[in-house]
Amino acid sequence: MIVRKFVPMVAVALFLAVPSHAQDALVTYKSLSPELALDLARAALGECRKRGFQAAVGVVDRFGVTQVMLRDRFAGAHTPRTAVNKAWTAASFRTNTTELVALTQPGMPQAGLRHLPRAVILGGGVVIEAGGSLVGAVGVSGAPGGDADDACAKAGIEAIRDKLDF
Repeated sequence: MIVRKFVPMVAVALFLAVPSHAQDALVTYKSLSPELALDLARAALGECRKRGFQAAVGVVDRFGVTQVMLRDRFAGAHTPRTAVNKAWTAASFRTNTTELVALTQPGMPQAGLRHLPRAVILGGGVVIEAGGSLVGAVGVSGAPGGDADDACAKAGIEAIRDKLDF
């Protein structure tokens, strides 16, 4: 009889002691709309044009999947893939590619990243954050150097900043 009284109490105690994983089954996240990604890409391309550069701009979502790719008509044939892969690299490692240049120098612990497929360790890949969360990345290729690619990418982000701060 005593056992019958304690079995239900023990079962309830065990149930309450085990953390519920149902809350972890689904996650929510923010992502760029295709329209906002296109606005960003247009603004970045516009900044490159204003500076006299023929470039390509790629925008990826937080997972590195391409949302937008724009190429100016005289940008080199290599620039579309490079721009998208710079964006992919920034999103994948959650770090601007200019920072990765320093972190992956020969002899550094992360030097092997330079040998991964798709990783482009050159300036021009910039993460896009909103509300403290990574929502994507933009990559620019075709300007004369990573600093100039970075400037165009950052100008694109600044052009949509008011829509990111939600």
